[in-house]
Amino acid sequence: MSDTKNQHVDLENARFDEQRQVMQQIIAADHCPFCRENLEKYHKQPILREGKFWLVTHNQWPYKFTKLHLLFIYKEHVTHLPEMNPEAGRELIELAQWAAAEYDVPGGGIAMRFGDTDYSAGTVAHLHAQFLVADIEADGYEPVRIKIGKQKK
Repeated sequence: MSDTKNQHVDLENARFDEQRQVMQQIIAADHCPFCRENLEKYHKQPILREGKFWLVTHNQWPYKFTKLHLLFIYKEHVTHLPEMNPEAGRELIELAQWAAAEYDVPGGGIAMRFGDTDYSAGTVAHLHAQFLVADIEADGYEPVRIKIGKQKK
């Protein structure tokens, strides 16, 4: 694999310098940063809620113009939808309902990338979903955009 991508992370999809630095450590250690045994080594946000299949935490590097950006991380190491237990879909929605109520969310979105990071544009190759609430009152506000797919070189 390259210096910017291994089986767990894709540095080319990172958005922040600090994020790139942490991802370089992950590449050197050859860890999956979202697997439970490694999560606290790289992710400094607390776990807010946990189910049988998912755990919920704040995104360490939230998207610009989000008021709330949560990660729902699949507890087992999988990278693609066919590997996910179908029952986990129900739990994901239940956790999203909890988050919407807990944070009194007026509206937002849920996004999930999966599979090869060249296609998904994800930074971490471990199934996770993003729960996003835009900060429409922020100075200079622009709509939050989710990137899917990488530019060809």
